[in-house]
Amino acid sequence: MNTLSHRCFRLSVSLLFFSASCFSQNDPQSQNVFINSDAQQSIDQWNIKHPDIEFHSDFKPYLSSTLANFSDTSVKFLHYPIKNFFLSKTVNEGPDKRNQYNFQVLPIIDLQSGYDMVASKFVSETYGGAHVKLNINNDFTFALTAIGGRVSYPGFIDTSIQTTGLIPGLGRAYKNNDGSYNFSNITGYLSYSPNKVFNIQLGKDKHFIGDGYRSLLLSDFSTGNPYFGINAHIWRIQYNVWYSWMRDFSRYDGSQKSLQNKFGTFHYLSFNATKRLTISFFENVIWQGTDTNRVRTFDVNYLNPVVFYRPQEYSVGSPDNSMIGLNISAKLFNSLKLYGQVVADEFYLKEILARKGWWANKQGFQLGAKYINAFKVKGLTLQAEYNEVRPYTYSHGSVQQNYANYGQALAHPLGANFKEGLFFASYRANRWMISLQGLYAIIGMDTLHSNLGQNIFLSYTTRPYDYGHKTTQGNKRTLLQSDIKFTYYVIPQMNLRIEVGYIQRSISDEKGYVLQSPYLYLGVKTSIHQFYRDY
Repeated sequence: MNTLSHRCFRLSVSLLFFSASCFSQNDPQSQNVFINSDAQQSIDQWNIKHPDIEFHSDFKPYLSSTLANFSDTSVKFLHYPIKNFFLSKTVNEGPDKRNQYNFQVLPIIDLQSGYDMVASKFVSETYGGAHVKLNINNDFTFALTAIGGRVSYPGFIDTSIQTTGLIPGLGRAYKNNDGSYNFSNITGYLSYSPNKVFNIQLGKDKHFIGDGYRSLLLSDFSTGNPYFGINAHIWRIQYNVWYSWMRDFSRYDGSQKSLQNKFGTFHYLSFNATKRLTISFFENVIWQGTDTNRVRTFDVNYLNPVVFYRPQEYSVGSPDNSMIGLNISAKLFNSLKLYGQVVADEFYLKEILARKGWWANKQGFQLGAKYINAFKVKGLTLQAEYNEVRPYTYSHGSVQQNYANYGQALAHPLGANFKEGLFFASYRANRWMISLQGLYAIIGMDTLHSNLGQNIFLSYTTRPYDYGHKTTQGNKRTLLQSDIKFTYYVIPQMNLRIEVGYIQRSISDEKGYVLQSPYLYLGVKTSIHQFYRDY
């Protein structure tokens, strides 16, 4: 284990036992609240039953100020930070009311051991670290998360890491002689809320857009990247604009110099038409930095926080990669949420109506539903989701301008040219939870020496023809995966839990290839980041 990884793990374990009984119940309005899919259920259950016209569920991470009305008993994880009272000062009245601060710590541990039944070997994840925050005067937050350790994975995950040299969402994987990997990851932000309308942030992290498990607009699958963002919350409207610095991995040869710069600007406007209906609009542009033909940095034309990019691009003669999208959700009967997304990487109505399979009809859509306290059973949650993305979506003529960061997709982990169905069921009673996830996907894989639109890291200029394209074209690969998991929350406020689960995965294609990958695992964790095993 490298030095940083070893220190992060030792720090997390020490903090866990040193201060496990001291919890903060006061969250300033400027801090971010990061969640995984299990924790998101608590947010959805509360929001569906108690719709709030000022709360926007479709943009993550949430600002703590937007969650102020949520019940502590319904959303237990919101108050996990450990508060160090020796470094805290709170003044509720008098001339020093503004001179208050507190320092909070959340230890992060992730200890998991599993058995890969295909390779007949044990694998393990052993890493740790800490999430620390300094809050001043309820309007300024500094946060830093550092994790690191040694991990090994079952074959269906390890194959991807060997190919790319990356652990999705965590960054570079440094391989050891025994086949395990060392990694370290540091994220954080500075956040300032000068008033109840605006929040300004500078940091390195991820964002997620949508109400579903997947996002076709922007997901948390890739590694975090530096950003500067502004959040404005007025009346029923929340508007987010942020500017990102990303890295292109396509020419990576082992040296940092081979990582090329790329940049992005993102706009997201969320409107609560009613307490139960939200309509949101998304747009972004990605452009490459310096390459062999030119020197280019951040383009000032994209600093405008409100302009639509297609007219802006045309006005400057830009070849950059832009995309638009729509997110809609509706809450019904105090128990049901319907949601959906549409993404358009290219949109030419004449070609869509012609129905000739033009290659640049690059669109995708999502439909989903969440049903809480299903069939009047308290604690039972059901969710179904369907995603479909046409060939060549998220790709670009210049590979450096594709919709990816650090060699990982910014949207769906399957790339493009696929159809996917997901099903989730969970039942929670007190500290116990049982959950089931099922996935069925048909993916049109590229054939030998032919780019049929699945791999977003290929230039669309290498397509074999212009018309006749359809979703899942190519070598059809079928992916089936189920994951059943039992969880016991030892300390719910810290998200300290014990998990035992079983994954059954099957991949087959039209050429007769079949691989079954059963995997059994047991873990003890406090980590709240989302790590995907279903792609």
